[in-house]
Amino acid sequence: MKGLKRGIMEHIHVTAPLSKKAARELKAGDSVMISGIIYTARDAAHKRMAEEGKIPFDIQNAVIYYAGPAPAREGQVIGSCGPTTSGRMDAYAPALIAKGLTGMIGKGERCREVIDAMKEHTAVYFGAIGGAGALISKCIKSCEVIAYEDLGTEAIRKLTVENFPAVVLIDSYGNKI
Repeated sequence: MKGLKRGIMEHIHVTAPLSKKAARELKAGDSVMISGIIYTARDAAHKRMAEEGKIPFDIQNAVIYYAGPAPAREGQVIGSCGPTTSGRMDAYAPALIAKGLTGMIGKGERCREVIDAMKEHTAVYFGAIGGAGALISKCIKSCEVIAYEDLGTEAIRKLTVENFPAVVLIDSYGNKI
């Protein structure tokens, strides 16, 4: 199937953008390796998208990584890029999910409204390992600021990732680990 493929270490290889069909096949507890295009967005970027009423990238089947990367050092694509607490985006996530967002990557719990939106519109919440930002940055092959450059580390970035490790914390049916 396009988008999902089992690897030899029992990781599921996921392609982003993440189709709703692929999202429905993922189950809470699945270990995944994400490759493709994802976007970073944190608190300030989510607030601005809500205030302006527009999303500066194609939200259909998109995956947002809740991260504010550190500046890149000489010869690096990006600096340390670990996940931030997802609950800070809970006020904004249901509206983005309703508009087509299918994946979110972060850490921590999600509120009932986010889980209900995930079930209604088919979205998945992935957990990334907190404290492993330097390791995660090695999975990022390219990085481009695409919106809100004035927000510094909280600007929206388009990342190309390869074998980005994550775990499905909440699937599109509302099941959690």
